[in-house]
Amino acid sequence: MGGIVAANAILIVGSFVMDNAFSAGASVMETSPPSRIERSSTAHRVEAWNEWDPLEEVVVGRVDGACFSPTEPGYRADIRDPALARTIPWPRGPKHPRVIDAANRQLDRLAAVLEAEGVSVRRPVPIKWDQPLRTPTFEVENMYCTGCPRDVMITIGHEVIEATMSRRARYFEHLAYRPIVYELFNSDPRMAWTSAPKPTMGDGMYRTEFWDYSDEERHARMHDFEFAVAQDEVVFDAADITRFGRDLFVQESMTTNRPGIAWLKRHLEPRGLRVHPVHFPYDLFPSHIDCTFVPLCPGLVLTNPERPILESEAALFKANGWRFVDAPQPVSTNDEMPAFCQSSKWLAMNLLSLSPDTVVVEAGEKPLIAMMKALGFHVIDLPFRDVFEFGGSLHCATWDVRRRGSLESYFHSLD
Repeated sequence: MGGIVAANAILIVGSFVMDNAFSAGASVMETSPPSRIERSSTAHRVEAWNEWDPLEEVVVGRVDGACFSPTEPGYRADIRDPALARTIPWPRGPKHPRVIDAANRQLDRLAAVLEAEGVSVRRPVPIKWDQPLRTPTFEVENMYCTGCPRDVMITIGHEVIEATMSRRARYFEHLAYRPIVYELFNSDPRMAWTSAPKPTMGDGMYRTEFWDYSDEERHARMHDFEFAVAQDEVVFDAADITRFGRDLFVQESMTTNRPGIAWLKRHLEPRGLRVHPVHFPYDLFPSHIDCTFVPLCPGLVLTNPERPILESEAALFKANGWRFVDAPQPVSTNDEMPAFCQSSKWLAMNLLSLSPDTVVVEAGEKPLIAMMKALGFHVIDLPFRDVFEFGGSLHCATWDVRRRGSLESYFHSLD
């Protein structure tokens, strides 16, 4: 791999320079024992059409070497604890080993639980995230981590898509998954693999004045759906996409813009899929749909009572017999979330479906666990709060490579 190192930064020239400890010869994944799940009738490794079919193979993140996200045009971090915020600025560089170890223990426990359920589990080995980057259009002091594969990678049918990403510190995060993708590509002749076009992430790609708006001004502008990312380049995070078989719903957000949705439509609709933009106008900082609108099984969506979908977009679901059920209030308020966590209290909704009747829920979310059981789901409760600081919960921390099922249409009024 070639590159030029200058001024304590990495100048990217066609490829990316990794530390020798993570380059040729290093083990880049763990191979799990053979799955106990009965395999699909096909021998193919890559296939997932929705969020709820029985899970057979998954990638679970890890946070080794994780760094604090640097301030950049598309991202401004705040310390949640007001007293702490008065005494220190937003931290820079690597996170404390104790915090990393605590999160990795919970991620390892998730991997073990999934393996016990018969799911094959793969793990990325992180790049050296504390390296600065410099490209012809931007520079950033360090990268981030691989705690949230869901943000970067998505399986749609037999295709793996690497998202463009929307933040500079996450520009090369997909490389941590490349060894897994190559293994899948080499073992599954039916698999398609697409890396979406990388945006420049130059200053002009962002609307920097967004960060200066008051909450009142954001409320006034919310129906324009103009956020920190401008509308000139193709930008999307994979976690803004949710799959309902033939129909995919993509949130326009802080991390996905209209050209990004247009690219997904042009790429996927010739394959017989349908891509629908969706909006949640009461979310002032929308980023990733899986804490707002979570399909549980055919006909049922877990919804966020504070972020309802636009009524005009809800009509499609109602016309096709889908039922919305509001998640209960999370056990923590936004102010009670971990001090350096940048996600909202609605990480409570960020559950992982193992099948149409089994879900994994964060162990502390007792109201949600009770509600899911009342709805007839088998619930596996798993402590996961130590992962929150790294940007997500159970759904964010996974990328489902294979679910046992086939392409179905759940919106017959469109057929």
